[in-house]
This record gives sequence, structure tokens and C-alpha cells, in this order.
Amino acid sequence: MYDYIIVGAGSAGCVLANRLTEDPAMNVLLIEAGGPDNKPEVHIPIAFAALFHTPYDWAYATEPQPHLKNRRIDWPRGKMLGGSSSLNIMAYIRGTELDYNGWRAAGNEGWGFSDVLPYFKKAERHQHGQSEYHGSDGPLHVVDPRSPNILSHVFLEAGMEIGLPRNDDFNGVTQEGVGLAQLTQKRGKRDSTADAYIRPALRRSNLTVQTDTLVLRILFDGKRASGIAFLRDGKEEQVSAHREVILCAGSINSPQLLMLSGIGPADQLQAQGISLLTHLPGVGENLQDHLLVPVCYNCTRPITLASAKSLGNFLKFLLFKKGPLTSNIGEAGAFCKTRKDLPVPDLEMAFTPVSYLDQDNHGFTLGPILLAPKSRGYLALRSPDPQQPLLIQPNYLEEEEDLEILITGVKLARRLAATRALEPYRGAEFSPGSQVQSDEEIADFIREYATT
Repeated sequence: MYDYIIVGAGSAGCVLANRLTEDPAMNVLLIEAGGPDNKPEVHIPIAFAALFHTPYDWAYATEPQPHLKNRRIDWPRGKMLGGSSSLNIMAYIRGTELDYNGWRAAGNEGWGFSDVLPYFKKAERHQHGQSEYHGSDGPLHVVDPRSPNILSHVFLEAGMEIGLPRNDDFNGVTQEGVGLAQLTQKRGKRDSTADAYIRPALRRSNLTVQTDTLVLRILFDGKRASGIAFLRDGKEEQVSAHREVILCAGSINSPQLLMLSGIGPADQLQAQGISLLTHLPGVGENLQDHLLVPVCYNCTRPITLASAKSLGNFLKFLLFKKGPLTSNIGEAGAFCKTRKDLPVPDLEMAFTPVSYLDQDNHGFTLGPILLAPKSRGYLALRSPDPQQPLLIQPNYLEEEEDLEILITGVKLARRLAATRALEPYRGAEFSPGSQVQSDEEIADFIREYATT
């Protein structure tokens, strides 16, 4: 019997496990479907993509997308201690003040920006210290890139050349502008929530961490969550919670567990032969995701991250935790408005000093990203078997406005690439290529190459 059972040792679960066990009277069980975060590629920032489609990744994929030429889009999700904070690009981006205030205005008390900012500050150990927007003594390190590529600095010059303001803090007064990303890293290595929150808590006797354990369903005493059933070493077991069961299994696995436990849309659960506990039709609905379009150029000089993984750079990382291997790849970016009347940016421009589509040759990518998609999708059970993945249907580009914003984004990427700042480094555009010019041709390119 535990006081609390936390399902999922990811970005949220690790935090809660640490905070709850600060009270020595509370016994906490933290359950993780994946294993330890012990692979070197977890901790070497530039290597994160090598974890995709391995046991450290849930390796989800969407349904064929009718507006993306029926392609399935890969959805990497961390399956290890730290969850997706052990797999992601390490960019620390909170969103805008209006995002949170919109949630509060919709009836979600406690989710306004003034409500959540103290918790962001409590979490942070920010490189530039305490300020109105940042904390300095939290467990999670937030830093500037340690060894940014020269092209990332050139991108900042390109942004300012076309009139974007320089912004050294996308999590400060405003999000709009061009700047280097802030990263969740510590001394040149990834700083996941496993690093920041769980490792310091492991010395506490009231925390139990159980990896390689798949939660099958939540157990109930009437309408009260009383425990979980789980699978470990091929054997089904159960454990009880005296106080609460807390779902922190992420945007895919938490809805799946709710539905497997009888909480969700009645017709869907009954069709799968699952006994209905509570008809809650919103579970799995309102799915939204951010598309990125890779606009790629050859680089005329051999200075990109294509040559990062050399022996010399490996030694530089091993000995000094500096050099290209500390790169999160998405080192710089911009947030911009596609219309002047918008209150906040609706487009992000990611910059990577390497080509998304040809990482072995020297190139760079400008990637317009849809910040506030209008298209909505859903998650649905394929099977009552917890080991079968959910059906993932984001309905990308179902709303025409989403496509129009990305077309504008591709044009903006080309404007940036055409600046005097980038001219000495800009080779041929090979994605989409100079032959693609009309809005219809750009739209066709987006449908062919857009990804999450």
C-alpha cells in the first residue's frame, strides 16, 4: 500500500514524485513503462534522434493523413525515465501569457499566467539568475546554447535584417522576435526531469521507482481510484493507493489508460467490450499538433553540424562538455505574426545548422512551424489490449487556414535565406527547390514534406 501511485516517470511524473516525497510521511510509487535512461545518446544533446524507433521511444505513428498525401507521421515519445524530456530537443519554450489566460477565461481556475508563473520560477535554475520571469534556485537548469554554430548567429542577423526584433528571452516580456533558444541542459549535457528531480530524490526511503512496468488499467472502489493493475516480467499484479492515483503518462498514454479503465466516450468503450465507469466524451478529443515544413539549403562552407560527430569533437565533449555535440540542433529561431492584427505570434521559424533532409552533407534548414493549429483530431482505442497503441488522428491541415499560415511561413523562410547575412553561406535551395513558386506548388510541397 502506497499513499500515492504516479503512472509515468516523464516530464510531470518525476516532478510530482520529488515534491510529494519531500514529506517523509508519504510513501510514493513511481511507475514507468520504459527502462532507465542509461543510453549515452540520451545525455549527448546532438544524438537525440538516434533514440527514435528504439526501445527508448514509444515510436507512435498517426493514421494516414488525407491532407498530407495519406502519409503516416511519426510521433516520437520518450519511453524511459524522464519520458519525452529525455528524448526531446531540449528547447525551453513556455508559450505566451495569453495562452494561459485563455485557459483561465475558459473556466480553468488556477491556469492563468499569474497562477503558473510562480511554479515555472520555482522549477528553474536559470543561467541569468532571478528575474521577474525566471527563478535561480530550482532543480531544472535553463541555459543558453554552450557552443552555438556560427550559422545560428548569422540567422539572428538575417532576422533583424528583415525587421524582426532581437529577442534574447522567448519566455520573458514578449515571445515575438529572433533569438537563440534556451535549453534544458547542465554543463553541456541534457538535463531531463529524471536528472533534475528523480536522481536527487532516490536517496529518500519513501520513494519507490519501478521501471519496465506497463500499467494495464486503474482500479476503482466505486468511483474512487484505489490502485492500478500492471504487467511486469510477463505477470499481472496489482497495487493499492491510500490517497491518490495520479496519471502522468502523457498526451497519448493518459487518455488510453482512462479509456481502458472505463472512463471516456460510452459508445467507443462499449464497442471494445470495456465496462463503462463514467461517460466522459472529451477523453481523446480535441487533439492538436504543430506541423513543421523543412525549407533546406546547401551550405557553401563546411561549417555545419554535418561534421559534428568527429573524433575531435567527441573528445572535446568528453573532456570539456563543449563543442558541436552539445548542440540541440534547433539552436535558434524566431516567433512572428503572419498578420499585424494578431495579439501573439502564430508562426515559429526554427533554424538548424544542418539539413533536415540530408544530414550527411553540409546544409541548413529554416523550418516554419504552425503555432496555433485550427485543425482538431482525436485519439481512439483500437483494442482493449493495453499493449496495442491508440489510433492517432490529428487531422493535419483539415482547416484551410493552417495551410495558408504555412504557405506564408515558407515564403518567410525564403526571405530570410535571401538576406545579405546568409548570402555567403547560401547554396542551392533543394527543398522545395526554386522550381516551386506558386501558392499551389508550395501547398503541394507542404502536403508532401510537413511533419510533426
